[in-house]
Amino acid sequence: MKTDQHIILKTENLTIGYASKKVETVVASNINMALQKGQLIGLVGANGIGKSTLLRTLTNVQAKLSGTVYLNEKSLDAYTSSDLAKTMSLVLTEKIASKNLTVFELVALGRQPYTNWVGNLSETDLEVINRAIIQTNIEALKDKKCFELSDGQLQKAMIARALAQDTDLIILDEPTTHLDMYHKAYILKLLQKLVKETDKTILFSSHEIDLAIQLCDTMVVMTNNSVITDTPNHLIEQGIFETLFPKDLIAFDNKLGSFRVKK
Repeated sequence: MKTDQHIILKTENLTIGYASKKVETVVASNINMALQKGQLIGLVGANGIGKSTLLRTLTNVQAKLSGTVYLNEKSLDAYTSSDLAKTMSLVLTEKIASKNLTVFELVALGRQPYTNWVGNLSETDLEVINRAIIQTNIEALKDKKCFELSDGQLQKAMIARALAQDTDLIILDEPTTHLDMYHKAYILKLLQKLVKETDKTILFSSHEIDLAIQLCDTMVVMTNNSVITDTPNHLIEQGIFETLFPKDLIAFDNKLGSFRVKK
C-alpha cells in the first residue's frame, strides 16, 4: 500500500457548482478523495452529473464554492498560475485555437511554462517534445497541419502536448469524445501505457465506463448523492455502478463487470 506522501491530488469537504451575486447552485458537495501518484484514474457518472464541473474545479479553471483542493500537499489556492502549469496539465474538449499549427508546433506549446517570452526552445525542450511525440506514436504526423488530422490523431497530439509540459498530473476531460470504438479503446490504452512508462498520474473523465473498469487503477464515481473513490473491483463489489442509471433499460452485470441492455 502506498503511503500518504504519494497522494498527488486530495480534496477536503469540497463543494462544486456555480455562484452568481444572488444564487449559489451546488452541483456536488462533501467531496473527499485522495488520488495516488502513478495511477490511471477514471472519473465516471451519468450525463449532466457534474464531471466537467469537478475537473474544472480541480484545475482552478472554475472557482470552488467551498472546501480545499491540495496538489502535492499544497493548497491549490497557494499556486501561482506559472507554478500550476509546471505541476498540472490539461487536455480539454474545446477545439484548439489554430489548426494551422503543425503537430510539432502544437506539442511544443507544452513547453510554454519553461521557455522565455520569445519562446525559444532549448536542447532540453526539444528532447522533451520529441520524446512526447515518440511516446504517443505520432512521429509520422509531426510535420502535418492540425487541420489535416482525424479526431483520433488530434487527440494523440493533444496528449503529447500535455506530456511535453512535463507535469506530475495530467487531467483530460472526455478524451474519447467523437471517436469510434476502436479509437476510444486505443486512447485509453495509450493513457494506461503512459502511466506505466512515466509514473505520471492521469485523471480523465469518460462515458466509457466499461473500458475504464478494465483499464483504470482507481475510479471516481459521481452519483446523485455522493462522489466515491475506489478500485474498480471494490466498486463492483459495493454495487456502485448499479446505481448510475435508471434500471428500466440498463443493468450492470457484476460477474462480467459491464453494462447490458435489458431485453
